[in-house]
Amino acid sequence: MNSLMIGIMTVVLFFLLLLFGVHIAIDFIFVGILSTTIFIGLKPMLSILGQTMYYSIASPGFVALPLFIIMGAFAARGGFAKGAYEGIYNVSSKLPGSLAISTCYACAAFGAVSGSALATAAVFGKIALPEMQKYKYSKSLALGSIAAAGTFADMIPPSGMFIIYAIFTQQSVGKLFMAGIIPGLITATVYALSIIIRVKRNPKLAPMVSSDIDLSWKDKIWSLRKIWPILLLASIVLGGIYSGLFTPTEAGAAGAFGALILGIFLGDLNKISNIKHSLRESAQTTSMIFLIIIGAMFFSRVLAITQIPVTLTMLISSWEVPRIFILISILLVWFFLGMIIIPTGIYAITLPIVFPIIQSLGYDPIWFGVITLKLTEIAAVTPPVGLNVYALQGVAPEGTTLEDVFSGIWPFVLCDIIVLILLIIFPEICLYLPNLLGK
Repeated sequence: MNSLMIGIMTVVLFFLLLLFGVHIAIDFIFVGILSTTIFIGLKPMLSILGQTMYYSIASPGFVALPLFIIMGAFAARGGFAKGAYEGIYNVSSKLPGSLAISTCYACAAFGAVSGSALATAAVFGKIALPEMQKYKYSKSLALGSIAAAGTFADMIPPSGMFIIYAIFTQQSVGKLFMAGIIPGLITATVYALSIIIRVKRNPKLAPMVSSDIDLSWKDKIWSLRKIWPILLLASIVLGGIYSGLFTPTEAGAAGAFGALILGIFLGDLNKISNIKHSLRESAQTTSMIFLIIIGAMFFSRVLAITQIPVTLTMLISSWEVPRIFILISILLVWFFLGMIIIPTGIYAITLPIVFPIIQSLGYDPIWFGVITLKLTEIAAVTPPVGLNVYALQGVAPEGTTLEDVFSGIWPFVLCDIIVLILLIIFPEICLYLPNLLGK
């Protein structure tokens, strides 16, 4: 049996085990052990597994990930989201669907300190959903706007998914962070325009809030002072990275410490129990992600031994078709994988194979990172594994079903697809800020 055939059988077995509900990290390791043992023997397999378990996470780049996760956990319990929501609502008041619009921009602002789409959806499910229900907003609009806008934390820096992409592709975390800013803000604006258009066509979706008051533009701008903790933390983290004062890892540590201090004085982190809960939650999330990454790195070494990535790259590069067709084919595969596999798992499965192809076609790896993040945002709300939908349903009032949330996300998925097309047609949207950093 040649190496390519073993590689094909490895991939087939991997997906079969996924269909049977095996956790993706266990799937990676089990299939990798089985295939490597068949191909090169037991002792070499154990050597490769041991080296992978050490070298996969014995890297300074990995330290940044748990630090940003801790920062997001502290921010979620520090009251930052509520201040952002209230401040931005004062600016958007009197607009059709003002509560939903303020949710979109507040999620974008909170994403600058959260880094977790799940946490953002859950937090705003507690803050914004009761307000929209109070004023008789359509259930689909209220739930859909929160679930979809929660994904902004994946794109707005500091993004944990960008760090994972950087780990698999050896790209600059700082440039990836910069690349996500403009696409994230554009997506929030497209969402807001979509809400305005939909509510103007059907006012029953979002009745006008009776408590809205007329504020001067001076007062509206002044009300944004409530987001100062977010602006301060974002300035520390991003300003520190781009000024050269901090490495991404040091920026994560500074951000986590800053979120803790601000949370103690401004939010609920003045209780030891809440700090312990945030640390425990961060440890659980980090452990899960690291286990997936270790398994994925081992699995990618197995694929490298079987020559599947090289064979596919050479095969696809030889196709005499415009490269855009190959890109679209890859994105379609990614889109459908997003419906059944968690985002970290998609990165782990596909990047070792897809990334060399993208490079051979001449696409910018930073730009491609943003494209994958946009697909990750879509995957976070599409059934059956729309994790943001489950997170929101878990904090929504009793009686809220998954079907209620899923029914509201499709107009926002359409907005995401429109933004995705813009990013593909105009790569400069993603690359303008990173290019300012130079080579």
